[in-house]
Amino acid sequence: MERDLNFQKILKGALKEGGEFSELYLEKTHSTFIVCEEDRIERMISGQDLGAGLRVLHRGRTFYSYTNRITEKDLLQLGNLLSHSIREEKGEEALFIPPRIPIPQPVTLSSPSPIGKDPDGISVYEKVSMVKRANDLARRLDPRIQQVKVLYRDYTQNLTIINSDGRWVEGTRKGILFSVQVVSKKDDLIQTGYEPVGGTMGFELFEEFSPEEIAERAAKRSLMMLSARFAPMGRMTVVLSSEAGGTMIHEAVGHGLEADLAQQGLSVYSNRIGDKVASPLITVVDDPTLPNRRGSYGFDDEGVPSQRTVLIEGGILKGYLYDRLTALKAGVSSTGNGRRESYHHKPIPRMSNTLILPGKMKPEEIIHSVERGLWVKKMGGGEVNTVNGDFVFEVNEGYLIEKGEIGEPVRGAILIGNGPQILGEIDMVGEDLGFGIGTCGKEGQGVPVSDAQPTLRIPEIIVGGRESFH
Repeated sequence: MERDLNFQKILKGALKEGGEFSELYLEKTHSTFIVCEEDRIERMISGQDLGAGLRVLHRGRTFYSYTNRITEKDLLQLGNLLSHSIREEKGEEALFIPPRIPIPQPVTLSSPSPIGKDPDGISVYEKVSMVKRANDLARRLDPRIQQVKVLYRDYTQNLTIINSDGRWVEGTRKGILFSVQVVSKKDDLIQTGYEPVGGTMGFELFEEFSPEEIAERAAKRSLMMLSARFAPMGRMTVVLSSEAGGTMIHEAVGHGLEADLAQQGLSVYSNRIGDKVASPLITVVDDPTLPNRRGSYGFDDEGVPSQRTVLIEGGILKGYLYDRLTALKAGVSSTGNGRRESYHHKPIPRMSNTLILPGKMKPEEIIHSVERGLWVKKMGGGEVNTVNGDFVFEVNEGYLIEKGEIGEPVRGAILIGNGPQILGEIDMVGEDLGFGIGTCGKEGQGVPVSDAQPTLRIPEIIVGGRESFH
């Protein structure tokens, strides 16, 4: 991408008034976005976005600016803008001599995700057809279904990252996302069902999950909740299904293990390397090298090759997720978790694919162990205070457990607890593993992620509901 640019000149120019490191991030993204609502195609956007971000690190701070005009003149002006900001901050000092910028050699890093059917080779008519098939199935399934929203998105992202340390990395990322949301109504009761699928893959996604199957899952979840009783409230045993998605690990644990929050004292896990923070049954890893998962990549947005990072091992905190800046502050190497939404943003430490590793118990054994409690098949959204670990999570699909068997569905349940405390109390871990996908928001940036967990038993947690628990 833009091989005719004088990268050395641009990087050196950005450092002329101070700074220990400069980096140029070039991005070209082609994407297709289709939305069906009100039984018609509401939006269909297909286009290309091209831009660059220039970054300077100076005394532990980030100076960043971006442009969608990629000429040498424009990028030199961007460097001048950053240099001016640095000069204003540091005031009058001795003459600064910019460091020597090595001549980089480009390295192409491949994605861990092979693409079967490249979406770039699929006609927009076929993409629209997939959306319509999902919409049609959901709408004809039951007269109580009132609203259906189907979303399709694919992207191809070409990246070039060059920095003043001599790193020059190039590569391509591809991904696809398909989701169905269904709203059903019975009298005054309204319930929603949602089902997303996707990852760093191509159109072969629909060989694994047909549009009709995805729509049916969302619709049946919505319809089932219309007849579900209110969830009980009180302290009880809760079994989280592997299908529940990794909301617990992502929100209650993962964010607190991102190094920027830990270094700022905004994490319950700050300064706790080597401490026991979970049950001995719990091992947590972050792994962007997994093929075809939504949070996978061959290199992060600073050009660092991806790697598997063990965060918690046998209940002991082993480390954090680092980008370049937080790694410099800690005196360690980046874990390859410097991520950004696009060239409009600076990189910050982010999760990729975060998971609790499987244990040895069969899921049905875990359920049979519970005399009376709650089985969570699908988690919803929630909130977490990373400083103390307290969380509140919604349950999108839940069932009572009665005498070791899954019973009737319940609605309106929420889980209330503390991340480290709950992790420490988990006493059964299944041999299965289920993935959920999402777009994680932090500091105004959204990045694709996935999270996973086996079936887990929490001996006691507060469940918020409407009925008393007997």
